[in-house]
Amino acid sequence: MTLTIDARDLPAHVGRSLGTGRWLALQQHDVDGFAELTGDLQWVHIDVERAGRRPFGSPTVHGCFTLSLLPKLSIEIYGVTGFGVGLNYGLNRVGFPASLPVGGEFRLGVELHEVRSVPGGGVEYITRNTFELRGSSKPVCMADWIVRGYP
Repeated sequence: MTLTIDARDLPAHVGRSLGTGRWLALQQHDVDGFAELTGDLQWVHIDVERAGRRPFGSPTVHGCFTLSLLPKLSIEIYGVTGFGVGLNYGLNRVGFPASLPVGGEFRLGVELHEVRSVPGGGVEYITRNTFELRGSSKPVCMADWIVRGYP
């Protein structure tokens, strides 16, 4: 179920979890498509045989591919109402502490980290996003996402 927060109530949610998404897995055809689209053709992502000799036993998903799923997976977890427009303002503290093997199950967890007013009557809020891998103590991606909303 998606959590819906009115923009005026955002400060009350600072420091709290906004939820955790469903488990999902990316398959080799997904990774190959991302590699082709971006031109990132590193063997560790697309050469199944060669990557299969590595400790994971399979290619790994591009870190940028994982990160690019942030908007889609966030919408499944929470939404903010009361803005005329919401804008992606940027990312802070992006990291990839562990590799995501192709076919590995992962999910997104979101916490509201900070809320502040910005010029023009807007509100800026920062979510702390963690992509966790099932069975691993280390996340595969972490990022603070900055969003600005205006009336």
